[in-house]
Formats: sequence, C-alpha cells, structure tokens
Amino acid sequence: MGIGRFGLLGAVMLVLASCAEVSTVGGDSSPEAVAAAAYRHPGPPAITLYTMINNRSGSGAHTSIMINGSQRVIFDPAGSVRLSAMPERGDVLYGVTPQVADFYERAHARETYHVRIQRIEVSAAVAEQALRLVMANGTVASARCAVTTSGILRQLPGFESLPQTWFPNQLADGFATLPGVKERRLYEEDADDKAVAIAAYQQQLAAGQ
Repeated sequence: MGIGRFGLLGAVMLVLASCAEVSTVGGDSSPEAVAAAAYRHPGPPAITLYTMINNRSGSGAHTSIMINGSQRVIFDPAGSVRLSAMPERGDVLYGVTPQVADFYERAHARETYHVRIQRIEVSAAVAEQALRLVMANGTVASARCAVTTSGILRQLPGFESLPQTWFPNQLADGFATLPGVKERRLYEEDADDKAVAIAAYQQQLAAGQ
C-alpha cells in the first residue's frame, strides 16, 4: 500500500521547508575578489557531499558539495554560511583553505543538526568538469539545494546512477553506493543558532588568529 497523494505531498513539503530554512545571504563578490581568494589544495581531486540532518527527525535539511580540483570550492546552493574570508559568487564559495573547510563543517553541526560527510576521489578531468558546472549554474532558489546538486552530479562520469531528487537524504544514500566513497559524521553540541558560530569565527579572522 502506497503512502497516498496527501502523504507524498506532506513528505515533499517537509523537505522543502527544511531547505527553505537555509536562504541565500548577501550578494555576489566581485570577480577580482574571487580570483584573489582562489586556493589550490595539495590533496587528490575529490568531491565531498555534505548532508545536514535534523537530529530529532532524521530528515535531511540541506545539501552542498566541496570540489577539489584546480582550486577548491564549496557549492552551497541557497546556503547561509558566508564569511569575509570566503568570497561567494553564484552560490560558489571560494578560498576554501583547510581552516575554512573545517569551519564550514562545524558551523552546520550543532545540537539540532549533524553533518553526514561523504568523500570520493575522482580524476582531474571529472573535478574540472564539476567546477565548470557549479560555476556556470548561478544562484539557486530556496528549497532547491538537493535537486540542483543531484542534477549537477548526475552529469559527471561515474555519477550517472545518482537519483535526481529533492530529498537530501536520498541523494546521500545514493552517493554512499558509489565505489570508493569514504564517510564520516560530525556531531557537536553548539547552540542551534549557527549565526553565533559565524560571528565568532569572523572575530577570530579580524584578530588575525
């Protein structure tokens, strides 16, 4: 027996409401700021999928990806974690140094949410294709984080089997089936308002720490 038309509608509205809580913040940085912030990580080409999960309900609340290629960026569709040290253009965050990447993960992990982090190494060509796709995509409307990310990933060689989905958890479960994926989960006990963590990190940057 299926969940029925109204049950399906309720499930879709739940995931849309979750993603809608993460709204786009601020405007695009200048091309000059983006170019100046470019950071190349010495590790192998890789794609990391982030899924933010509600600790009470288990529902997926947000989806984003980090791409390590000729430079390392985070595609954070309709996201809200923004820093002066991390210029943003079209929902792509630049200057993703190890310190910034660590902050990005930890800013999402708090008493109400944890982060499912899945990483897969890819060829340099696939990483560059992923970079081109996210840079060309443009700003994403609220609630479209998972469907936009899954649509981009499905265009990459080796990722065609991923579901085209509005549901962050469904995308993460599909990603887990790809050969070579390594997974971990990040839990923290910070207060629910991640704006507090962002403000604290901004102060550290201003103080040169």
